[in-house]
Amino acid sequence: MKYLDEYKADIESGKAIVNKWILANFSMVEKGLANKDFFYDSKKADLAINFIELFCHHVEGKTENLKLEIWQKYFYACMFGLVDENGLRHFREYVLTMGRKQGKSLMASSTEVKVAYTENEPGMQIYNIAPKLEQAKIIYETAYKMIELVPSLSKRKMRRRSDIYIPSKNATLKPIAFSSKKSDGFNPHVAVFDEFGAWEGEQGLKMYNVMLSAEGARREPINLAVSTANYIDDGLYDELILRSTSVLMGKSKESRLFPLLYMIEDENKWNDLDELRKALPNLGVSVSESFIMEEARKAEASPSYKAEFLTKYCNIKQNSLSSWLSASMIEKTKCERLELSQFRRHYAFGGIDLSQTTDLTAASLLIKHDGIDYIFCHFFMPKDKVKELTDRDKVQYQKFIDLGFLSTSGEHYVQYQDVLAWYESIKKQYKIIPIVVGYDRYSAQYLVSEMDKKGYKMDDVIQGTNLTPVIDEFGGLIADGKVRTGTNGLLQSHFANVALKHTAEDKRVRPMKIEQRKHIDGFVAVIDAYTVRQKWYEKYKWQIENKGR
Repeated sequence: MKYLDEYKADIESGKAIVNKWILANFSMVEKGLANKDFFYDSKKADLAINFIELFCHHVEGKTENLKLEIWQKYFYACMFGLVDENGLRHFREYVLTMGRKQGKSLMASSTEVKVAYTENEPGMQIYNIAPKLEQAKIIYETAYKMIELVPSLSKRKMRRRSDIYIPSKNATLKPIAFSSKKSDGFNPHVAVFDEFGAWEGEQGLKMYNVMLSAEGARREPINLAVSTANYIDDGLYDELILRSTSVLMGKSKESRLFPLLYMIEDENKWNDLDELRKALPNLGVSVSESFIMEEARKAEASPSYKAEFLTKYCNIKQNSLSSWLSASMIEKTKCERLELSQFRRHYAFGGIDLSQTTDLTAASLLIKHDGIDYIFCHFFMPKDKVKELTDRDKVQYQKFIDLGFLSTSGEHYVQYQDVLAWYESIKKQYKIIPIVVGYDRYSAQYLVSEMDKKGYKMDDVIQGTNLTPVIDEFGGLIADGKVRTGTNGLLQSHFANVALKHTAEDKRVRPMKIEQRKHIDGFVAVIDAYTVRQKWYEKYKWQIENKGR
């Protein structure tokens, strides 16, 4: 794939500076080609790139032909050149994010013009979508002006009151403002979602999903979401970035999503020109270096403008949500099955996440030995909920019951005395002593009281951004290869389900589920154990190390 090779060569030579997400995209494409999940059709890729450079023009300030940079050629080669075994476009969703003034609108417009005039999908409907019609018209009008500049294209189109119609292709280009009251009747071949970072709430999510579900009859649909970061929480941006980072980290089973995420990595270098290139791939082409550095100087002098600079040029969303541990990081924690018998007479720390009585409950034990943290985590679930939760969560819970990582507890709800019994059996059989057990302060006080009576030192753990230092420590230990979870696949899946929501003010993080139906109970139980270990380290550091045991 020549454009990937050319782009990689530029990166290796230092001509192009990119972030980890672009490198992860390369790895995803290379792996897919090697595994024959999809194939590269050089003719289709070259046709797209040649068409765009020959027929698509700048429309503001100058009207010369577009000259694509290598990163843009790579994007188009992947969009139009990566095909399935039937020669049809493999990827269906494209998420393209970068800083301001990088030519996003031109790329989206060029995609529409190329598709409208070269593809043979019957009755093509090409939509430009945004919350307001004025925003939706930006890419639409750019596409219209491109067409107008080329006589051979212009004479084949009709400008109607609300759309552009190409009779020879029976193709329609149309801008629409999304509305939950008008979400039916679409049959899109191409849907462009402009500045989705500014789409608020469920309405934007619904419109996006409506368009995806409406194209079921299309053979090669394109959903192109383009944006710079914004300030909106819990909207389409959070949803797509979360899905995109999960795909790039190898944690998702999705196979049709193609993310290309340009953003800085080190916020401490937010005003460093080389770091900024990671968010501004067209720096020096569509926007000058001197302009960006002047903007950076303004940001240095103004805290309020710095937030704007970080968002709009560094492409870092303030209060952003991103997937946390990669598949390779979680893989580092795996080893042969851990047995409690290996740690007789050791000291430990415990953590409990009681969650809901009708759902999963998790209890953990954290043991340090020879500088390595060994984690045991046991789960509890009501007996009559196993099948229901298996169907709902798409997790084979019976397998984990058979493996001994999950126990049924009670008929209709978890009996918390079973959690106490788990700790008691470990103390009695293996002489392993939990020094302190952390728990969520909203946990069942009955269990806390009973464990206190049994001599356990219980310490409530406040959930939220105050856990940032513990999460940082835990992530660092995993990266350094100092955490072991054995073969506990249920716990490892909970690690994979964790997303971190970043706050703009103090760079703290809050752990969240990567999807609403996912579980992170095991992660919370483990973090509770790490929290109390960190809190009580000075007092119990000799026991914590378990030296000589």
